[in-house]
Order: sequence, then structure tokens, then C-alpha cells
Amino acid sequence: MKRRLTIMTMLLLVLFGRGVAQMVVENDSIFITQDQMLLANELFESGEPFSEFLGYNLDNLDPMVLNMPDSISYTTGIENYEYSRYLLGTVISRSGLGLHMMWSPMVNRMVAMEPAAFDGSFTGGVANGFKQDDELMKMIHHFGVLAKQMAPAHPFPQFAEFESGNMYLPQAVAPNFQMDFSSLRWDRSKMDKQLSLGAMGQTMLKQYFWAQDMLSAFHDSLDNTIEANGTNSPDSANSPNFNLSNNLFYGGNSLDGFIGQVLTAEAINKTLFLINKLAYNGVSLGAVNPATYNPSNGIKYFPHKIAVTEKMMGTMLPPALDTLVVSDPSSHLFDQLSFLWASLNFKNMMDPSINDVAHLAYHQVFDGNPFPAPMATTGMPGPFDLMKGSSKVIFLNTMAMHYNQTEGVFVDVANYSVANGVTMNNKVSSINAAYMLVVLAKMKEEFSSTPLATMVSNALDSETSFLLTKLTDTANGGYYNFYVIGSGPDASPLSLESAAAIVRGLYASYASTQNAASLIAANNAYNYLINNFYLPSSMIFKTEINNLSEIVYTPKNLALLSGALRQASILGGNSNAAIIYTRAFKAVYNKMLLKEAEQSGETGNDSDGDGIAYIVGGNLPFVFAARASYSMPNAIEKVSSLIKIEVFPNPAANYVKVNMVLQNSSKVELAIYDISGRLMLDRLPLYQSAGTNVITVNTSKLVPGIYFLRIVVNNEIKEIKKLIINR
Repeated sequence: MKRRLTIMTMLLLVLFGRGVAQMVVENDSIFITQDQMLLANELFESGEPFSEFLGYNLDNLDPMVLNMPDSISYTTGIENYEYSRYLLGTVISRSGLGLHMMWSPMVNRMVAMEPAAFDGSFTGGVANGFKQDDELMKMIHHFGVLAKQMAPAHPFPQFAEFESGNMYLPQAVAPNFQMDFSSLRWDRSKMDKQLSLGAMGQTMLKQYFWAQDMLSAFHDSLDNTIEANGTNSPDSANSPNFNLSNNLFYGGNSLDGFIGQVLTAEAINKTLFLINKLAYNGVSLGAVNPATYNPSNGIKYFPHKIAVTEKMMGTMLPPALDTLVVSDPSSHLFDQLSFLWASLNFKNMMDPSINDVAHLAYHQVFDGNPFPAPMATTGMPGPFDLMKGSSKVIFLNTMAMHYNQTEGVFVDVANYSVANGVTMNNKVSSINAAYMLVVLAKMKEEFSSTPLATMVSNALDSETSFLLTKLTDTANGGYYNFYVIGSGPDASPLSLESAAAIVRGLYASYASTQNAASLIAANNAYNYLINNFYLPSSMIFKTEINNLSEIVYTPKNLALLSGALRQASILGGNSNAAIIYTRAFKAVYNKMLLKEAEQSGETGNDSDGDGIAYIVGGNLPFVFAARASYSMPNAIEKVSSLIKIEVFPNPAANYVKVNMVLQNSSKVELAIYDISGRLMLDRLPLYQSAGTNVITVNTSKLVPGIYFLRIVVNNEIKEIKKLIINR
């Protein structure tokens, strides 16, 4: 039975490859911020950094020339990076999907120090009763001077993202959308105005990825990149204040410098808002002091959902926060790890003790101008201390509310009440457990010399051990979707999401601990993923094991798959991972992107020929569909018409024989593919008579491994056989 299912699976996937199957976007309206931004983050890391790891010179890539010098370099070096940019730009400056920076903590703090005459000083000289708009304009103008870059028109910078929104634009996109964002605004009445650490944290992580890339060098007045060397600076001598005569500006180029500063300001405000407004003690929201916080003295954690109401502030002003109400007081592990992941990375960027080339440039950004210096320099907490302190608070809360000491694992959900204290649930999902390993590895790196180091290291080791024991399906291979403490593993069919997440997490654990067992397990998990989910001839992945009738893609499972395949290449040394990723990207990821802007090669219509329409004139932004599926009509009926075929020996060594019974004289074509879908051997058409025929295929030049033998009769694919070469 298992053999017949394999044959059916392979046949269907090849029929798919011949055009029977098709991708259908089923939901292009609901934007779930957490999932889309998780995808943005995995795409970023699978972009330029991955391309450079593979040995490509990014200077040789041209977004206007599709798939040159090859498809792998274009997919990683151009498309991944640019799609990631699309997502972040849409969320934090175009859509309006959150609270506006005009009313952010930093702006309000600076407004309190401005004189009464400040109202109107940066907004045309007309006082409107508010200083916040002038303060924000002052800040943006300052960033522009430091980077030698003008701001775009009508942006919507924000510091706290909403959970979701409807991404259908209420107006058509204007031709000048690249520098005037007004036509890119979403319908605010259709947004789910709830805050969660998942949405805020994943957005902030992407803000980090972009900001650290953009602010890692300087540039001159001609926009030439200048590397920091520890002696050059845009600032005056012995002062953090900008000096125009130095002919150095912040950022690797003018646009990078400006955007990098804005992103950093948004992230700082988000974290200030979290620490000062969103800490929950089971009764009310308020502030938590990172310097003195200890959950054993009373927990102040960050709940899953906080509903927002807004109030209008006047003509031409964005709405401001009015009330915050806890709508879901439970604590979700993915929320906590998302924000912790982001704050840990910003802590690293702002760290005054790191002196590589990139940090030499960062030191000039966090020396008092444009952003405050650390407390070690000034005696007052700065952004570095903020990120370090918020990381500590979230980690301590996660340990107190999600870490099951007996089992040595983090559970998915916990609740807290003043009367009953912390109540943990018993569910451990593979996705959360795996991504917790990713974040624990980063926490271990950033807090290695602190009192938390031992706690972090022990948690990383025990979480890894739980994955390798309780979540492992030893009988069938692979990993369970989740495990219930006290009951055991679930029996549901393994999903692509879980399989990919496990790969991602185990490689992160290995990278941190250098434990060989984790590397072996990670490579085994990767092989399981490829052998059981990848359909090489169609170059797509099933989304549930042994299920070809329903293949459904979402931003979340695409994110997890991207992370798994990248890390399998970088840390696992799996040379086929980049090839498989590229092919899946062309077949699936490209089809999920709704619209495309000019950065990756579009100049109108579909000028780069990848099947994604240009955005101008449409009413959809450049984000991914919420859901798409592959359908395979009439595939099952073709199975019943198979002619009898046998392949032997299998495993084979230097030859394999194909024994087939034909009803009529027929043209027969044989081809052998490797596991990544590459054609390894292609026999010329053979004309066979009716009856029994035996064809011998020379396999002596194939290296040992797993292959697929495709058999075509009279131009119709009849069967795909799994072929093992073993000498």
C-alpha cells in the first residue's frame, strides 16, 4: 500500500509539472502582521546574506536582468531581499497599520521640553495647539540632514503595529507611489486595532535587519560608500554633533542613512511604549522597571492582545491613542520570543563594546546624536540599556510563565491571576519549541557574561533535549506537530510548518552549542523534510504529509520553509538546499506575492517576466496573499490507466531494468532525476512493440543516492519510480 501511494504521489506531481495543477490565490484581503513579518525576516536572511554565503558577488546582480547570472543568485540576492523590503515598507510607513509616531514616547518626551512658541515652527508657522507635529518634523528633518536625503511625501511612520488589517486599498496606486505614499494607505476602518507582541516583535526584528544593514557604513556627498575605520566620523571632533565639513553622512548611502535612522527611532519608541504602557499585573496595564524587575516579587508581563481605541486630534493630524484594554490576558510563547528576538538584536547593534567594522559605524549613531549614548557614558539609560533591560524582562517572564521545570521545556500558553498566580497549559508545539531554540541561542550570545548566562544555557540544552526525545516520532521518522505533557504526542499528520520549524531550531541549537548530536538530528530532520514533503518534478512542497488533495500555502509556512532550507545549506552543508529553495521560490513564493514594485526589476506591467503584476493602477499592495492552494484536477483518474511497469533491481548498482507490458506499439522515454529535480540521465525515445518489453538503463555513472525514474509512454507520463543506487 505504501509503495502504491508513493507511485501515485510521484505521478500526480509530474502531472502537475505538465500543467494539470495550478496555483489559486484564495485570500488576498486579510493581512496578519505577525505572519507576514515573520516571512519578511526569513526572506531577509535568505536574501543578500545567503547569496553572499553561496559565493555570489552582489555587485554583479542587476534587478533588471532576470535570473542572471543564474536563478539562485537572482532569487536570493534580489527577490528575497526586495520582497522583504516590500513587506516592511508597507507595514511601517505606507499602510498606516498601527499607532502614528507623532504621538510616540520620544516625541512626547521632547515636546515637554519645548517652549510654547515651538508650536508651528516646523509646520508652516501656523500654531494648531499641538507641538507633536512640529517635533516629529524636526526629528525627520534632522535625520534628513545627517543622511543627505529628503523624506518621502505623506508617509505614515508608526511605533506600534496592529494585529491585522484588510489590505485592499481604498484607492488606486498612483504613478508617483515611490516618493509619495498617500495612495498606498489602507482603510483604517477595516483594521483589527489590537496590539500583540507577536506583531510588534516580528515587525521590530525586520526593522533591525534593515537598520543594521543600512547604518553599517558612511557615505560622502556623491553617495559613495565609506567604511568606518574607528577614526572617521560624520561628527565633529570630540563631539557627537554633526559636522557638514567632514563630507561624511550616516548610512551606506543617502537613502539607507535616512531610512535606517527612522527605523531605529520607531524601534526605540516601540520598546519604550512596551516597557512604560503595556506591562500587565493581572489587574491593570502600566510600567515595569527593567533595572529592578524580578517576577518573584510580582509578575508584570505582556498579554496576548490589547485592544486600542483612537481619537481624532484635528484636521490634517493622524489619530492618537485613546484607550488600551486587555482583550486576551493570556501569555503566548510566540509573542514573547518574537519581541525578545528583536530586542536582543537591537541590543547587539547598539552595544558599545563591539568594535567590528559595522559597529564602528553604529557607535557614531548611538553616541548622543542622533540617538542617546549608553548609561555607562552618560549616567542615564540610553537605547542600548533599554534593549538590554527589555530583553531581561521578557526572558524572566518567559521563564516564570512558560518554562515547565519538570519537563525542561517551554509551553505554548500561560495565564496569570493575582489570586491563582501562573497557570501553564500542557501543550508544546514543534513550531514554538523550535523557534524558542533560535531565540535562546541569541539570548545566550548576548547575555554570556551576566548572571543570566547559566539559566539561558540550561534552558537551551533542556529545550533541545525535549525536541530530540518527546517530540521525535521514532517509529516513523520526523517530529510530531505537538506534545501534550501528561498525555503524549498528537496523532495528527505531520505538517510542513512543523517539519520545517524543527529543522530551523535544531540548526540554531547546534550553532550555539556545537553539539554534534544536534547537527546530526538537524540533518536527519532536513532529509526527512525533503524526502517526505518535496515534490521534485513539480518543485513544490506538500503542506501535509501524504496529502496531495490539499496543498495550502500561507505566509507562515513559507517563512518556516525559507528558514529551514537556508540553514540546511549554511549550517548543514546540504548542497541541494539552495537549488530546492530557488525552485520552490519560483513555483510558489512568486505566485503568492500580490504586486511588485520597481526595486526587483519591474518597470510596468510584468517587465521582469515572473508573473507578478506591477503595482501602479491596482488596488493591492506588494505583500503576500494570506492563503493560496494548488489544485490537481483529474489527476486521480489518470492513475487507473497505468500500464504494468516493473523496475529491478532496486536498489540498483550499475544498471536497472524496466519491464513493461504495452497494449500497442509505443514510443517510450525514460529519464532519471536526482532528489533536487535535476535531470541526470535522459534516454532517446525508444519504440517498443506490443507485449512484454525489457529496457536496460546504464546507471554506472550515477553516484549512490536516491533518484526518481520517470517513464513516459506516447508522450504521457505513466509512472515515477523511486530508484536507489547503492554500491
